[in-house]
Amino acid sequence: MHLYNLTLQPPTAICGAPALGNFSGVRQQEIVVSRGTRLELLRPDPNTGKVSSILTQDIFGVIRSLASFRLTGGTKDYVIVGSDSGRIVVLEYDPKANVFNKLHQETFGKSGTRRIVPGQYLATDPKGRAVMISAVEKAKLVYILNRDTAANLTISSPLEAHKNHAIIHHIVGVDVGFDNPMFAALEVDYSESDQDPTGEAFNNAEKMLTFYELDLGLNHVVRKWSEPTDNRANLLVQVPGGRSGNTGDFDGPSGVLICCEDHIIWRDMDSPQHRVPIPRREDPLADPNRGIIIVATVMHKMRGAFFFLLQSEEGDLYKVTLEHATIKSADSDDAYVEVKSMKIKYFDTVPVASGLCILKSGYLFVASEFGNHYLYQFQKLGDDDDEPEWSSLNYPQNGMADHHAALPTAYFRPRPLENLLLQDELESLNPIIDAKVLNLFNTDTPQIFAACGRGARSTFRTLRHGLDVEETVSSDLPGIPNAVWTTKLREEDPHDSYIILSFVNGTLVLSIGETIEEVSDTGFLSSAPTLAVQQIGADALLQVHPHGIRHVLADKRVNEWKVPAGKTIVAATTNKRQVVVALSSAELVYFELDLEGQLNEYQDRKPMGSTVLAMSVGPVPPGRQRTPYLALTAVPSAICIADMVDASIDRNNPTMFVNIGLSNGILLRTVLDPINGQLTDTRTRFLGSRPIRLIPVPVHGSPSILALSSRSWLNYTYQNLLHFTPLISEPFDHAWSFSAELCPEGLIGISGSVLRIFQIPKLGSKLKQDSIPLTYTPRKMAVHPQHRFIYLAESDHRVLSPEETQKRLSEMDKQGKKTYKGNLDLPPEIFGRSKAEAGKWASCIRVLDPVNGTSISAIDLDNNEAAFSIAVVPFAGLNNEYLLAVGTASDTFVAPRSCTHGYIRLYRFFEDGRSIELLHKTEIDDVPLALLAFQGRLLAGVGNALRIYDIGKKKLLRKCENKAFPSAIVTLTTQGSRILVGDMQESIFYVTYKQSSNRLLIFADDTSPRWITSHCMVDYETFAAGDKFGNVFINRLERSVSSQVDEDPTGAGILAEKGFLMGAAHKANLLAIYHVGDIVTSIQKVSMVAGGREILLYTGLHGTIGTLVPLVSKEDVDFITTLEQHLRGENPSLIGRDMLSYRGYYTPVKSVVDGDLCERFALLPPARQSAIAGELDRTVGEVLKKLESLRVGSSGF
Repeated sequence: MHLYNLTLQPPTAICGAPALGNFSGVRQQEIVVSRGTRLELLRPDPNTGKVSSILTQDIFGVIRSLASFRLTGGTKDYVIVGSDSGRIVVLEYDPKANVFNKLHQETFGKSGTRRIVPGQYLATDPKGRAVMISAVEKAKLVYILNRDTAANLTISSPLEAHKNHAIIHHIVGVDVGFDNPMFAALEVDYSESDQDPTGEAFNNAEKMLTFYELDLGLNHVVRKWSEPTDNRANLLVQVPGGRSGNTGDFDGPSGVLICCEDHIIWRDMDSPQHRVPIPRREDPLADPNRGIIIVATVMHKMRGAFFFLLQSEEGDLYKVTLEHATIKSADSDDAYVEVKSMKIKYFDTVPVASGLCILKSGYLFVASEFGNHYLYQFQKLGDDDDEPEWSSLNYPQNGMADHHAALPTAYFRPRPLENLLLQDELESLNPIIDAKVLNLFNTDTPQIFAACGRGARSTFRTLRHGLDVEETVSSDLPGIPNAVWTTKLREEDPHDSYIILSFVNGTLVLSIGETIEEVSDTGFLSSAPTLAVQQIGADALLQVHPHGIRHVLADKRVNEWKVPAGKTIVAATTNKRQVVVALSSAELVYFELDLEGQLNEYQDRKPMGSTVLAMSVGPVPPGRQRTPYLALTAVPSAICIADMVDASIDRNNPTMFVNIGLSNGILLRTVLDPINGQLTDTRTRFLGSRPIRLIPVPVHGSPSILALSSRSWLNYTYQNLLHFTPLISEPFDHAWSFSAELCPEGLIGISGSVLRIFQIPKLGSKLKQDSIPLTYTPRKMAVHPQHRFIYLAESDHRVLSPEETQKRLSEMDKQGKKTYKGNLDLPPEIFGRSKAEAGKWASCIRVLDPVNGTSISAIDLDNNEAAFSIAVVPFAGLNNEYLLAVGTASDTFVAPRSCTHGYIRLYRFFEDGRSIELLHKTEIDDVPLALLAFQGRLLAGVGNALRIYDIGKKKLLRKCENKAFPSAIVTLTTQGSRILVGDMQESIFYVTYKQSSNRLLIFADDTSPRWITSHCMVDYETFAAGDKFGNVFINRLERSVSSQVDEDPTGAGILAEKGFLMGAAHKANLLAIYHVGDIVTSIQKVSMVAGGREILLYTGLHGTIGTLVPLVSKEDVDFITTLEQHLRGENPSLIGRDMLSYRGYYTPVKSVVDGDLCERFALLPPARQSAIAGELDRTVGEVLKKLESLRVGSSGF
């Protein structure tokens, strides 16, 4: 077996803090974010407040840290990447080629994510002179950054700043102006703790704030200062310092902010400290013993001022300011900065972030830890509001009188946004907890239903392949038109003026203004249908109808060319200067605009062999009078010539494509050679069941083609590559571009008798997402096989259920406690829910209608029960009536896993599955993490026991059990009497059920222990599974063993066999294994294309959606594996990671080809493409065609 791995949706999570800077070299700030295994460049538009993705580049490794820096006096920022490659890499963004280029790559350690290999933390000197890269333990390296004589960036050899037996919690660059660069680190020395068996040294271990100075003169790093700080410190924040280059004044007091649990400390060498408490929410239900810690920080400098925004783990933003003054020495010119006070106040609440960025244009970018990412605009800076403010002056010795004692608790009342305004939202699937691929919409391609998110921001998302269409106008027309056009009056007009609708017996002209209304004085012939409309020359209009051509001049004079008697025009095509019409007599008539604006007929008419039914002339090239090529066809079809950028063919110039749509719904795309007119590299694609119409339209400023069949498709360029994606909309009969003041980049289409004006907001994502909000974190989902409803088990730990909330509030009222309850009215999807103590759960069972996008009902669980598993089961004892089984547990603790009672609840369906009612509840002894329908009964994984239950009148009846599983059963699948059991830590077990002896018998297992997250059966002997370390693997049991087990009626032979390698007697063979770089949360065998082959589709925790496509012929296997070998050498990882070792992170990669790497072939320089294609005995076009067919034929993407 050989498989081809393709990523359909790259990860959408943002891991770690983003890097902000001017990476293009222009005066516009951009954000570089890490998507785990990819780098993405985002550009917020300061005028529209929208974030656009400029570049996404796969780096074939794990990004551990990111930082931006700018050399002193420079105008461009560079990106430094810390990764699992054991190398530090400096990248530069090239805006012309739209790629990241590697400037420097310095090796310092082994590859892999290791404790003592640097890469986990990065800190840059604010003046761009040095960078420190640190490991979690011991190792810290400093590199000096400079320019050479040619103004190119240089990087020095590493300087060590190691400290043995030290655990590093965080590092940051200290702003000291142009003094020697300095870095601060939070360290804990564990050498004594290691030697002390009593644990006393561990309890007394101190966390140290250490300053490291890089002596540029002596070229080494010294530990300049080290003092103990709060043991609960977790983050450091850089404070501005040093003298301003213009005035000589100090920018700030320098030093660092130390973020600790429940308080913030400002600290610098030999300066008095300042400490303020972190305010906490005034919440009667919150756990009072739970501390507040800071998880994300950002510092923003303005002219003459600066402030900090710190975010707590509840999402609250705090604004921190330092009041400081410059103290000048009386007897010399020396001066220093003294901090007078530190102040903190509540600012606003946004989703919990992995990183924050403040842009100079007044925006705050929030890279959410889970869920969608947001761009906010600052409305004000929170200086003049009524929020309480806490200052270090309010406490003895600036809060440091007893630094071991906690400061008095400060409370604030959260409120809706006042200082920030939401501007844009980037959709993110992170985290995908569970997913199913189903065709509930009855379309030609299935949909992906994903349960995403965490806590109150969780969502259920329906993902459909296609571009999202934003409809702005929908209007009924008096009849059914067959075509629509829009046109400007003059060439320089910014927007269209007319909409022209062609009916069977006439033409309707509408003017575009504040309203759209019919006009009659346009010069167009309204008594005949229209074949073509064109704004021609500088200020004239052209209408082609079956009996002639009308040339409408600017002064409304009309020049008309009439068709000779007995003939009609059957097809026409136009551009700015040329008109070609085909007559019913199989002749072509050619017109061209002269320099005076007159339309002249070419003397000779070109006779054709048969009647021309479709033709297309390309746009006039810049600087030319005419385009040299006309494409036409005599078969019933549509044809369109377009110049579009495709970097796989030519990255510098647009390529001229000829698109031919056939009446059987197949599109042919071929390349037209502009020199000799040859047609090469023909690709085919099935679009739908109706004859195809092709319309050239501009989308986001680039030429595109709209292909209309039973589905509407768009052929467009995105990030310099050509894409072909369906539109999620009603099928259109005809369409055209539309530009008006309120909709500058729109499209207009007709669907039956309805006129629609719409636009395509984003080209980046090929999956349209429809969200349904959820109450708690989704755990598992089940689908009703008959009624298309989805049932979801939701539960959250450390959250109070509605029942418990009311109980506690009523107790407080009885005790006469006055409490502020305003928090309880705030929307939990923004502010979250009150955090309770461990062992408290809130949970519900939800009924969803994904087709209509609604949540029908939710049933809350009481008695501190939490739902962990769910299944729809047909019980043979009830005439195969479907019941909903839900596995719950009460008073559950996560680690170590325990509960007071487990339960299996059975619900009966009513109203065709729209509502459910509890039938009965069966008590069990552990947490049921997996449920499955099995031969008319219920199969349950209860802790480490596998059980079969049958229906009873008052509870479920246990019929059979096997307790021989090592840890806990997390996944179950079945086929016939065979069951595949996924153990939490020990991979997959093959189990058979012997009905005659009523036994569940383990007869085979895996040779390697694997932490299973999901699995599915590929066939009767084979399974595919994912583990928590990001691997997908496929195992197969030998057919002889499988047959032997099935032929044993009682299982006596299995019991008599001797175990092998401390497990079952038989072992499954590893067929394929591959590291995808994301934790696989679901994997299924599906067919994504109508009539296409079956593939394995998996989803990852970070939002990844990928496929494993079987390669069916030996020729395909040889071709693809050879191409992959070439590309490993020609297209090395951007961070210097060895690709083969990355894809075989824990086990050497076997029988899986990296499709993402193979698709990088399209981005290689033409010379390298030709060389590789020559080695494969193919042309470049054939290689690209093969790669496209593998992607499109398997997934449709």
